[in-house]
Order: sequence, then C-alpha cells, then structure tokens
Amino acid sequence: MVSLGTPRVVIAAPASGHGKTTVATGLIAAFARRGRRVAPFKVGPDYIDPGYHALAAGRPGRNLDPFLLGEPRTVGVFAHGSAGADIAIVEGVMGLYDGAVGRGEFASTARVATLIGSPVILVVDATAQGRSVAALVDGFRGFDRRVRIAGVVLNRVGSDRHREILASALDEIGVPLLGVLHRSDAVATPSRHLGLVPVAERAPDAVATVDALADLMTQNLDLDQVERIAGSATASDAVAAVAWSPEEAVAELGGPVRGRPVVAVAGGAAFTFSYTEHAELLAAAGAEVVTFDPLHDAKLPERASALVIGGGFPEVYASALAENKSLLDDVRALAADGGAIAAECAGLLYLAKSLDGVPMCGVIDAEAVMTERLTLGYREAVAATPSVLCDAGMRVNGHEFHRTKLTPAASADPAWMWRAHDGTKVAEGYASARLHASYLHLHWAGAPELPLRLVTAAGSVR
Repeated sequence: MVSLGTPRVVIAAPASGHGKTTVATGLIAAFARRGRRVAPFKVGPDYIDPGYHALAAGRPGRNLDPFLLGEPRTVGVFAHGSAGADIAIVEGVMGLYDGAVGRGEFASTARVATLIGSPVILVVDATAQGRSVAALVDGFRGFDRRVRIAGVVLNRVGSDRHREILASALDEIGVPLLGVLHRSDAVATPSRHLGLVPVAERAPDAVATVDALADLMTQNLDLDQVERIAGSATASDAVAAVAWSPEEAVAELGGPVRGRPVVAVAGGAAFTFSYTEHAELLAAAGAEVVTFDPLHDAKLPERASALVIGGGFPEVYASALAENKSLLDDVRALAADGGAIAAECAGLLYLAKSLDGVPMCGVIDAEAVMTERLTLGYREAVAATPSVLCDAGMRVNGHEFHRTKLTPAASADPAWMWRAHDGTKVAEGYASARLHASYLHLHWAGAPELPLRLVTAAGSVR
C-alpha cells in the first residue's frame, strides 16, 4: 500500500482568478530556494501550470485528476511524484468544491485534498471586500468538514487599513492569516486563449517570473507557518491506495517490448502539452524515447518507428511549422511506411492538410481553422475503430480543450464516440491500424495499455 509521509499542502480558492497559480508557483520556488526538495502537483487536466511548477521546483510537475486517473491511482501518482521530497505543494483547480459537472465534489480540489489527506490554504481575492471575507471563508470551511482549511492568503489587498479590517475579520473566526499580497505586488504572466503562455515559449522570461514570485512569497507570506501546516498532514488522513509506478503498470500488462524501438515525441514551443507519466510509460514499455522539435529539427530522430504528437499551440507557429518542409516530408514518409502514430489535439492539427490555410503534414484528409468558440470539458468516450492505441469498444475518460475546428470532424473510421450533454452522439477523430489522432486528451497513467500497445506497434515496424 502507498505511504504518504511527505508533508503536503493544497493551495485552493473560492473560484478561478483569485491567485492560486501565483501563490502555488511562488511557494514552490520559495521553498526550493530554501533548499527544500519540493514535489509540485496540479489538480485537474491542466498542462501549463505544471510547467511553471517544474521550473520552480527543478523536478517534474504532475497532475492529480481523479476523472482521468481514477481515485486510487490519483493517490498512487501523488506518492510516485512526492517520493524523496521534503514537501509537496498541490495547486487546485477552479473553486475548491468545483468538480466534474453533475458529480458533486468528484474530481474537485476538495476531493483530491481529502484523498491525499492534505490541509488546504485558501487564496482569497479581497478586492472590494471587508469584514464579509470572514463569512466567505467560514462558509467554505463549514461546507465539507472533511476538508481542513488551515489558513488564508489574501490577494489584491488595497491599503494597510484594508489589511487591518480583513485580518480582524479572519481573527474573529479563528482562521490564521498566512500573508497578504497587495494590488501593487502583481507579477505579470502573459496569457493566451487557453490560459498562461507555456514555459517553453517564454524562456528565459519564465525564469525571471518564477524568481519574482519566489521573492513575493518570501517577503509577504509566513513560510515557516506554511511549512508547519504542510507537516501537520498525516498518512492516516489519506485514502489507502496502491503506489503507482510505470514499470509495475507495464509489468501487469505483460511486460515491456524487446528491441528498444525508437519513439519520437514532439516537443519544443509548439507542442508543450504532455503529462510527465507519458514518457515514463513509453520508456517502461521498452521504447527509446527521443524528443524532437518540429519547429527546428529537419528530420525525425534516427530509426524512429513511432511518433507521438501531443497538444500545444500550433496555430501560433503554423507558418514556422510549414516552413520546415523536410520534417513534414519525413512525417508523411513515416505514415506511408506504416509507422505507429498517436496524436492529440495540436498533434491532430499538425497531421491535417492545413491549419488556417497554412499547409501541414497532410497525413489526415482534413482542414483545421481557429474559431472563437471554446470546446471544453470531460468526456467519457468509447473507441469506435481499432487503432494503434486500442481496440474498438475500449472505454476511456478524456478531456477536450481547444478553439479550433476540423473539417470533417471525423473520418469514416472515427477514433472515439461519446454522447454530448444533450444526449446526441459525437463521432470524433481519425483512426486506423497504424494511426490514432483525436482532439481528446488522455492521461496514459489511467490507461497504461495505450502506450504499451503503441510501443508494441513500433516494434513491429521494419
């Protein structure tokens, strides 16, 4: 069974926009600066925040998402990611009690805090609030008594007088005030239509941002008190689960593939969306994992027999991607030669004929355009076509998050089928014996048979 001995704390908020990312990233960086080994986590399916966490901590940022992983495996991934750490800091998602729509607290920050037995620090935007801040905090504290709110950080506080009013109100209800961030303390982090701009697109500016956040937390928060709160978590508070490891996950499915087939994984500024566990599982499945940058590398890695292209922002780099014609040719050649290809969201667009009129790989007979409409939400999908990733009929939980539209949305052999909220059937993506391309983001730790099947297919390519 899993052991959760690592001191840990969850950074949550009443809603999005209160400053969770600022506080969580700043705390990770501040404790790392103190010499602590910090394990960073993010609740939910977000890709961008874990990149800032990883930069701040110097070790991978990981996601804790019960919808994508299942609850026991969420605890197991936490134990896997926090091994050897002095402290784990978990950034929440949305509001504290906001989870999968229609399922109560399932997949919420509150539920994850309960699963890993962690105290919670609530970040509250105090703009235009006075004594009422105590009613807000007390309401969140009492809504679910299994969730232990151990302190508050106030954000966007105005004058010193404003601070005194807020501090006095919190003192009335006995909730510790751990620090105050004034409106003038804001650290600018560039944003885009899907959230913050990823770290890979901002270096070295991202390093300066993280350093500034570490300064901000060091100067304005009681780090010693935060560390004491993290240390108050006990293993007995956590839900029992089996510790997760990529090697054991693959072993349970029959073990790794022989021959060390090369799996090329797209990276760089255009393709930044990938869960840490994906590369770990590919390696555990027997692959030699080689990362390449479609913006700059003229060819796929030597001996590549499989290609993994995750999410990101190809629409921002469409012209540069199109100019790298030799790599486009290489991808087309791999597909024609029967290479194993798995693509999600941005990867789907890269494989299409065009993106906003700019030529792409043309492996898929479809055209993509940017739209104003955000498609967002969890999906319960069924594989509609046997593919390089899975057999038809396999059920998975995934997540959609994009502003582009593909025409046609699916081939005659779609990757997935699911029902929309109004009950209508949705066919999505493209699938074949050697290809799987879809908008749906999956977390492979929740379905390790997918990377093992891909590596197996890679091993069969001559």
